[in-house]
Amino acid sequence: MPSSTAVSDPDGDHGSTDIEAHVRPRRDGDRGTASTRGAPNSAGSTNDRPATAADAVHDMDVVPPGWHRKLLPAFGVSLSAFLLFGIEVGWPGHAVLIVSLGAAYLVDRALAKDLLLIGAGITVVSTTSVAADVSWDRFFTIGIVLALAVATPFLIDRLIYRRKAIRFPWRGHRKWTPVQKGYMLLVPFLGWLILPFYFIRSGAYQNWPAITDTSELVRFFIGVNYVGTWDELFFICTCFVLLRRHFPMWTANILQAIIFVSFLYELGYTHWGPLLTAPFALLQGYIFTKTRSLTYVVIVHLLFDVIVFLAIVHSHNPDFFPYFLY
Repeated sequence: MPSSTAVSDPDGDHGSTDIEAHVRPRRDGDRGTASTRGAPNSAGSTNDRPATAADAVHDMDVVPPGWHRKLLPAFGVSLSAFLLFGIEVGWPGHAVLIVSLGAAYLVDRALAKDLLLIGAGITVVSTTSVAADVSWDRFFTIGIVLALAVATPFLIDRLIYRRKAIRFPWRGHRKWTPVQKGYMLLVPFLGWLILPFYFIRSGAYQNWPAITDTSELVRFFIGVNYVGTWDELFFICTCFVLLRRHFPMWTANILQAIIFVSFLYELGYTHWGPLLTAPFALLQGYIFTKTRSLTYVVIVHLLFDVIVFLAIVHSHNPDFFPYFLY
């Protein structure tokens, strides 16, 4: 009979069953039954199948029990990203990350497993500067590092943890509503209205190099779109989804937004940029929760990034796309 409470396993790895207990029970026709979920298998370990836990990412009302005691280690992981990316202090950031992972292990081993994946991605990104640069060597270096930052936690989740907690749902489960379609049309207008004012009035555009030839222009356009897509793969489909397994939606969203905004600050969104990037990061997590669609959040992000591209190039070369108000 399905249990309404979490089942503790011999290793203490019960984080996924905590949240699964608050999501719809599986039917006998599903992959595994509710009666066997979380029960020890023949090897003595529990079945760590997050398929139903994944549903909880899209349920605003699911509140995992006991989440308060897990908050400090999770906040420490987010803080490490702020130290590594936001203010760019190396060993203190890595020290905070290690201590936070150790604390998570003592508090809840399932939490530690998920935070380890986030920490692995953060650590990979910290191996190089992500400051905007369109030179050929930095173009490929940053691209490879960011790809590894997504691939590392994904492969650990699949090959070592042998589960599917990290997914990239390009095909959403719901049709987009008229409001969601309208928002997609609104995004470029908001970007056109806000971004040139921010980049030029704050001087943040100087964090990006001036484009001097067509090759650099093409690399910059590709880079902007690549990073925008990567943002959603890592911050939303990896960090947010893993945090959502243990925390209420808005708590998980704030924790991922700290990592998201810290990365964007190093990328170049300095001065009062966090006043723009923080709401954007939170909104992307919320939208993903409502739409269940990676495609939707990527489209929204890239529509915004088209204006980012135009505004930055215009800031350096006012004759390029001279149609902004600032």
